[in-house]
Amino acid sequence: MNFVGGKFVDTGVYFPNLNPRNRQHIADVCEADESLVDCAVSSARTALSGIWAETTVKDRQELLHKVANAIEAHFDEFVAAEIADTGKPLDQVKSLDIPRGAANFRLFADLAAQRHDACFYTELNSGERAVNLTNTKPVGVVAIISPWNLPMLLTTWKLAPALACGNAVVVKPSEETPSTATLLADVMQEAGIPDGVYNVVHGFGSDSAGEFLSKNPGIDAITFTGESKTGSDIMKSAAAGVKNISFELGGKNAAIVFSDADFNRAVNGTVESSFMNSGQICLSTERVYVERKIYDEFVSALAKKAEKLQIGGETGLGPLISESHRIKVLAYYRLVDEEGGKFAAGGGVPKFQDERDSGFYIEPSVAVGLDQSARCMQEEIFGPICCVAPFDTEDEAVALANDSEYGLASVVWTRDLDRAHRVSARVRAGIIWVNTWYLRDLRTPFGGIGKSGIGREGGQYSLDFYSETSNICIKGDWFRWRSDSRCRWFDKQCPMTHENPNLPVVGKIPASQHQNLVWLWQADMHVQLAGEQVRASDTKDKFDCIGPVGFSAGVAGWALSEKMKE
Repeated sequence: MNFVGGKFVDTGVYFPNLNPRNRQHIADVCEADESLVDCAVSSARTALSGIWAETTVKDRQELLHKVANAIEAHFDEFVAAEIADTGKPLDQVKSLDIPRGAANFRLFADLAAQRHDACFYTELNSGERAVNLTNTKPVGVVAIISPWNLPMLLTTWKLAPALACGNAVVVKPSEETPSTATLLADVMQEAGIPDGVYNVVHGFGSDSAGEFLSKNPGIDAITFTGESKTGSDIMKSAAAGVKNISFELGGKNAAIVFSDADFNRAVNGTVESSFMNSGQICLSTERVYVERKIYDEFVSALAKKAEKLQIGGETGLGPLISESHRIKVLAYYRLVDEEGGKFAAGGGVPKFQDERDSGFYIEPSVAVGLDQSARCMQEEIFGPICCVAPFDTEDEAVALANDSEYGLASVVWTRDLDRAHRVSARVRAGIIWVNTWYLRDLRTPFGGIGKSGIGREGGQYSLDFYSETSNICIKGDWFRWRSDSRCRWFDKQCPMTHENPNLPVVGKIPASQHQNLVWLWQADMHVQLAGEQVRASDTKDKFDCIGPVGFSAGVAGWALSEKMKE
């Protein structure tokens, strides 16, 4: 069901959701029409001007922690829904997909609460002074179009920072994996997220919910993860409204294995980077370049590992997402032979002699003997296959890795630290791992180069995308340096509210901390302080200055000084 304005909505038009393990019918999914998408955007806009607009960063931090707690309270339901939609092994869903969903909410809730605005003091040639204050506010209504490969993880990767920054969202999950986004609607209500802040519309791309959403004039920003062609189509729809966009798109990721690498570690790492999630991860390694002196040994070891991988159980490899995707990947398997290559492992479809034979499984495969110009070496396959080729020199390895329209991720395997720094700096990719893969610190930038995307996600980079930053420049002869024992100060955590414009006094500044105390005052102004709006004119009878405070002892906060007589 679609979820709009705090209610589940049925349009009467459905499409089937199938389990990739065995093609069994899971449920019928209600497809949103254009009018319902319009309604979802309007509901989000209404929420932005209602109670959601009055929430502080602290309020949203507490709410998002409640969301994370509710996900964990319904952990088994999310695990079951994710497995039913994707066919993934139980161990991966329980250890990665659902835990990361909850962790995303906690991470961005806390990062947003720790965020600070900038303040610049300007000396003018006239001798006057000015102060420039940065102020962040929500972008508005954000369209989140999420993929099918990591539905819970990647939806919350976008959703959590969007909500932490005070936006309202309309989520369009993949038509292949609608379940966890719908479950999140129940969690949002349970956690107390106001109606209209979180909306879900189901459907397809072209001439369906995806297109209706991306071209809707009420959308202020679009974030999308998926294939590059779809990203290009969304860009065309967004261009008319000059909307903010953040795209994480395809990849044809390379690994470089030098002869001085820890051999077993490099083999095991390449097995993981090539075959995890059946190769259906944007960061997966599809090209592996191995120094010639260890090439044959490496290919042999890699092929043996691939052949031993478990397929179709609670661990190991799951199916591909759909029959159409399996047809696409198998077409590339046939292309390996047509382009003069061969398989050192795999190349076909496994047989189970049970209901799994109706599923969308495919063998993990290692291809060799392909020319660098071959389509299998240049086009994203997005399946459990890696193409291995030799190199002789460091320069050649870097040139081969960079010979791609994509630039999302790369892996370098070497024991030589100087080489690791040197090669990593030359590889054209958004993420370069050395002697590891998929090790993520969620505060770091995530994104690609070229056809792999636009913009960066993660940590502060996500918060920046989901915020608009304004600069407030205030000039006047009222600006002065003062130090006065009668000053009272206010910490960012104090309960400043619209209902209490005079603000409670939480303590006096010790005389030992009066250094570098800055006052500024302008009557009849609205000034944004620590996420709260204070009307200066409401306080001018009692106070004569309002502004930021910094102390050499490291204490920081906002201050009002008692009215001083000249």
